Amino acid sequence: MSETARPGRALPGAVLLDKDGTLLDDVPYNVDPARMRLAPGAGAALRLLGSLGVPLVVVTNQPGVAHGYHTEADLLPVRERLAGLFAAHGATLAGFFYCPHHPAGKVPAYTRACLCRKPMPGLLLQAAAALRFELCRSWMIGDILNDVEAGRRAGCGTVLVDCGNETEWQLSPARQAHYVVPALDAAARIVAGRMGAVAPRTETVSP
Repeated sequence: MSETARPGRALPGAVLLDKDGTLLDDVPYNVDPARMRLAPGAGAALRLLGSLGVPLVVVTNQPGVAHGYHTEADLLPVRERLAGLFAAHGATLAGFFYCPHHPAGKVPAYTRACLCRKPMPGLLLQAAAALRFELCRSWMIGDILNDVEAGRRAGCGTVLVDCGNETEWQLSPARQAHYVVPALDAAARIVAGRMGAVAPRTETVSP
């Protein structure tokens, strides 16, 4: 799904998706593929997003590595299961980017503050560099305001799936989503209609 830049041709945008609570039912620290289930609206969202012809990328914090609950190798089957779920709905997983760090972790190699743990934008920057897409033409979809802030910091349009997983609501301009929706399929409809928009508007979409 990567693309080589050509003179005079703009690179494409992409759709960046949080994993737990957005694409999947939120099962904390889960690395068992058998327990991975699509969240409400995710199947329809993948079918629509998969038709857009842009890279679909998962960007996810995985602090279970830093806490010693599992290893980075344990995330390989997770990626494979995600790819299978995408394929079952006519979509392609272009990339799977994760942050294994946490500043309060127990595994020294992963215990630190970093630029890749959302709300920092490092994962999105890594994805854009690896897959060669423009963040200013891309959209970040997540279920908490840390996802929104990461997208804003990277220059993306943002959609918050307000399904009850955000509980702190620490608001600031950087954490103001362009759109707020109740489920991922609603987010996909907005993104499908807005891909390529220069200046996303901020609004709330009711169920």
